[in-house]
Amino acid sequence: MKFKLSRWGGGLGVVILLVIWAIISVTWLSGLLPSPLAVVKQAADDGWSFYWPHVEQTCIEAVLGYAIGVGLALVCAMIVLLAPVAERVILQLAVASYCIPVLAIGPILTLAFGGITPKVALAVLLVFFTTLVGMLLGLRSSDKASLDLITVLGGGRWSQMTKVRLISALPASFAALKVAAPGAMIGAILGDYLGGDIQKGIGVAMTVSQAQLQVPRTWALAIIAGLIAAAAYAVTGLVGKLLTPWAGTVAGE
Repeated sequence: MKFKLSRWGGGLGVVILLVIWAIISVTWLSGLLPSPLAVVKQAADDGWSFYWPHVEQTCIEAVLGYAIGVGLALVCAMIVLLAPVAERVILQLAVASYCIPVLAIGPILTLAFGGITPKVALAVLLVFFTTLVGMLLGLRSSDKASLDLITVLGGGRWSQMTKVRLISALPASFAALKVAAPGAMIGAILGDYLGGDIQKGIGVAMTVSQAQLQVPRTWALAIIAGLIAAAAYAVTGLVGKLLTPWAGTVAGE
């Protein structure tokens, strides 16, 4: 019974959410909140040819931001383990990047660089800190006996890193990567909202739809963005399970 509930719980939650949405759209927020059917009809009328250019642009920005953010996090995490003296500086910079208000730095980046750079940078900011924390947690969770064995055999910190720490860090790292994937999408969309010289992107389309009072289209764009973020989360989790089959065993699953 527990297996069935865990397997179908997500789908049941979506159905309940749609029912609540439909009820609210015809009662308390009638005329303000479009019904699910109205959103679907609007998406069908617009056609995929309308949505695809915006989806493609935002996905490119999100993927670039995700890749750069993950790469920076991995390099910084390895530096912390290989050169502990740098830990305080790196963690302070990471916390500062996490605490910077995105809406405050976005316009500055837009004025300074233009193009997709500000949007990619915002995606990096929403990926870097979460990934760094997860990777550090994983790298530090290595088995002490294995690390001692590398030392006894004449290996140093680099040997410990490549032969033990990176492998043992995979479960925690993929948990962080899974959470960071939707963050990259959010950062790219926020970058679209802040404007720039690129007239494509989900955030750009949502801004135009809002200005034109196309409420169902705005909701359709938001749902498409949410589905893409959920897919990124699910795919990253699946890859993590395939590459770390021992993680579930260790957790007692």
